[in-house]
Amino acid sequence: MKSKVVTLFIAVCFLWTLLIFRTAYLQFLPHEKLNNLQAKQFQTVITLPARRGSIFDRNGKELAMSSPAYSLYADPKIIENKKQVAKKLAQMTGGNYRDIYSKIKDGSKRFIWLDRIISASTAEEIRELKVRGLGLVEEWKRVYPNDSLLASTIGFVGKEGQALEGIELFYDHVLKGEKKKVSLRRDARGRPLIQDGLLFTETPQGKEMKLTVDADLQYFVESEMAATIKKYEADGGWVVVLDAKTSAIRAISSLPTFDANKPGASTSLVRRNRCVTDTFEPGSTLKTFVIADAIERNVVKPSTKIFCENGSFRLGKRVIHEAEKAHAQGTISVTEVLAVSSNIGTSKIALMLGDQKLKDGLVNFGFGQKLGVDLPGEAKGITVPLPWKDHLVANVSFGQGITVSPLQIANAYAAIANGGILNQPYIVESITDVETNETTTTQPKEIRRVISAETAAQMRLMLAEVTGDRGTGQAARVAGYIVGGKTGTAQKIKTAGRGYMQGGYIASFSGFIPANDPQLVIFVALDHPRKGYYGAQVAAPLFSKIASYAVRRNGVAPEILTEKKLSKVKIDSMILKPQVEDKKITLDDSTQTSEAVLATDTPQLKALTMREVLARAADQKIEVKFVGAGRVDSTWPEAGEQLPMDRHMTIFLK
Repeated sequence: MKSKVVTLFIAVCFLWTLLIFRTAYLQFLPHEKLNNLQAKQFQTVITLPARRGSIFDRNGKELAMSSPAYSLYADPKIIENKKQVAKKLAQMTGGNYRDIYSKIKDGSKRFIWLDRIISASTAEEIRELKVRGLGLVEEWKRVYPNDSLLASTIGFVGKEGQALEGIELFYDHVLKGEKKKVSLRRDARGRPLIQDGLLFTETPQGKEMKLTVDADLQYFVESEMAATIKKYEADGGWVVVLDAKTSAIRAISSLPTFDANKPGASTSLVRRNRCVTDTFEPGSTLKTFVIADAIERNVVKPSTKIFCENGSFRLGKRVIHEAEKAHAQGTISVTEVLAVSSNIGTSKIALMLGDQKLKDGLVNFGFGQKLGVDLPGEAKGITVPLPWKDHLVANVSFGQGITVSPLQIANAYAAIANGGILNQPYIVESITDVETNETTTTQPKEIRRVISAETAAQMRLMLAEVTGDRGTGQAARVAGYIVGGKTGTAQKIKTAGRGYMQGGYIASFSGFIPANDPQLVIFVALDHPRKGYYGAQVAAPLFSKIASYAVRRNGVAPEILTEKKLSKVKIDSMILKPQVEDKKITLDDSTQTSEAVLATDTPQLKALTMREVLARAADQKIEVKFVGAGRVDSTWPEAGEQLPMDRHMTIFLK
């Protein structure tokens, strides 16, 4: 009997020992299954977006920022008087009563979002309700302090923090940072443990970004373009301003635009960046690149004479005309073909090149391909497959039968302005990690050389003639500077069906300033203006206003091309002798300097224009400096006084 008791005692002790060890194991050693059960029972996890990094212009002005906001969530299982709660929330948040009630009526759910990103005042009203089962999470709301400024380029984000358009979308991986998962604790009955109805949490921050854009220039561009659109009753307009040396984007705008803080109130057409995503037939602005390629290939020279058929040129069954009968020309030089924008002259040059070389030249300048700009939705444009019949070669030469984007046109002109290099346009100047303070700066990227520096210099001088008194771009002039550029007037393609829109045109001007050392390239275009439609009439004046503001804002001092500077580039045998009565910019061959008889006294220049002064100064090898704008008011030295030994004089304009 005693042995049985001892055996039973030992057995009981053994079982208790096992139980104690098991309890210690479960209590002190990790157990994944039990931990998961505990987490599921006593806490819930919600994912919150990080604070998006701010976006600044090149001068540090905020373009996009994140400000504190609140999001409302609920535990439907413990909410009482659900209909009454839904009505009050609908009144406070401006939401739909039925939508709110449908979310909270199902008591089996333990967590559901009711509204994301609500104001601090609304959050305070909800807290004052003191409804069990409602909670608030502090989050970040994306704010665009300048409303519509640069809206289509910056883009916007949705209520859930998802990037939807523009830079916000293209650089979303940089701006958004890492999402944070927040554990929301619950009691034994599964009820959220919320202190004062508000859950605070620290969130990580995305990287900050500085753009190449100048916000003040952007504002001026959008304001002036809006006024021009209204004046000519146009459907819209586009402007691209590039740094001529690097193709950094200084301003980019397509109107009409929208308020980035209220994107839902606009259409997708208005929200997209049409300077990048849309294409159009460029018209005469394309002539520049046809002629540049022909000069580069030695097919023609600036002085080569072209017979322009007096305004009517037959190609097989088709006849090519000039834009206006009054523009009909006889035999003129290639320089004049560009200056007067002769369709026939450019067509003949294109036919000399042939379809293969013509297309290769245009592709070389970046047409028919993506440039790689750091903006979403870039269009590459359309070039018809070869072979091209003669009439298509002619049409393409003056900008029909090919489509380009505003950014492509501006960037191609930048290649001429900077000496023949096609650069990749870009809009982000630098990215900064706010936690480590490490900054990555974007370096300009060269795509390829498209023409020689000599050809580019020749083209700059020829494009300066376009804004001369005999050229089509006179309205693009800027007081105190020489402008180079080209007008364009293109028929607008039908949005539905084939052919062109009746009475629909796109008027444009693309150029650079100052012509002797280009700093900025500017492309402007108006979409379907109804009161006038020529680029010279509609777009060139807008170019002049933007260019005038831009050079002064950038601190580019007024500097007129002098004979000394111009003689550095000889345009083959082309010599445009000074002719005061023609008021033309003159380009003298430097070999004539020693033979000229130079005056020693200051000439009489009172009341002359800057171009008239330039012509006389070039003739007498005088270096001039202009102060002010308008016509000559006085000079130093005064008229009749002896010129200084260095032959410098100052012209005061009024």
